[in-house]
Amino acid sequence: MNTINKTNFNFPQQKSVYKGKVREVYNINDDLLVMIASDRLSAFDVIMPRQIPFKGQILNQIATKMMNDTVDIVPNWLMANPDENVAVGHLCEPFKVEMVIRGYLSGHAAREYKAGKRLLCGVTMPEGMNENDKFPTPIITPSTKADNGEHDEDISREEILAKGIVSEEDYLVLEDYTRKLFERGTEIAKGRGLILVDTKYEFGKTKDGKIVLIDEIHTPDSSRYFYEEGYEERQQKGEKQKQLSKEFVRKWLIENGFQGKDGQQIPEMSDKKIIEISNRYIELYEQITGETFVKAETDDILSRIENNVVNFLNAR
Repeated sequence: MNTINKTNFNFPQQKSVYKGKVREVYNINDDLLVMIASDRLSAFDVIMPRQIPFKGQILNQIATKMMNDTVDIVPNWLMANPDENVAVGHLCEPFKVEMVIRGYLSGHAAREYKAGKRLLCGVTMPEGMNENDKFPTPIITPSTKADNGEHDEDISREEILAKGIVSEEDYLVLEDYTRKLFERGTEIAKGRGLILVDTKYEFGKTKDGKIVLIDEIHTPDSSRYFYEEGYEERQQKGEKQKQLSKEFVRKWLIENGFQGKDGQQIPEMSDKKIIEISNRYIELYEQITGETFVKAETDDILSRIENNVVNFLNAR
């Protein structure tokens, strides 16, 4: 069960490193970014004590496939994948918002709705909806991009513009790209017998001012999927939907008394639970890509990554 928790590389021409909740991003000569997907698991903006085998590889490879499958409608930052856990791309200045788009009343939106709220990020949710019902049209509910240790927070389009977080001109592009990506993601999911329920996208600007998609896309960490078969029947009967997403982790944590709130103890994850979570990630990979997951060599993961990245950088 070798996994990637932390990295401490010193690549050629490395300027700095940013360590997020799940990814570690190395700045190469203020030109390229080397993004390494760790096996860390984050829920409720809290990093869990134990890592999930192959999770980083799965996220990286799904994101790569999805970026390649959407580059015709939205430009992205990606250049190459020298390792199963690594993406290399153009250095960008990220926008300080995450563009969340929801096609269904699920997850956070459903919890807010159940609490009696009908306004989410300045968007009105219709009356009379049940959890996991489809919205008449997908809604965009942005969140702030939190720094380390802080929680992402809901924010409205009006607040984003009023605070000058994003210019109106740029925000219109972000909204347009978000809707186009969600439409394409929905088509891809449908072709695999899945429903893309909700997801988030992050964007940045290249040095020449071009807005591009960055980070991950349509992965189980950033998206929620339902199985299409039986969806209507389950809704009519008021049953839980069969889903592939990180929501099963959140629900397990909630059932065990943890929602990321002050004073709450993270429940212990047994080896059995860790393997179960890993298998669920593999299941989503194979379902959404239609490909058999091939596990990368894990005897010495860090040396493997370092050698592959250094060879790539030296060959440029």
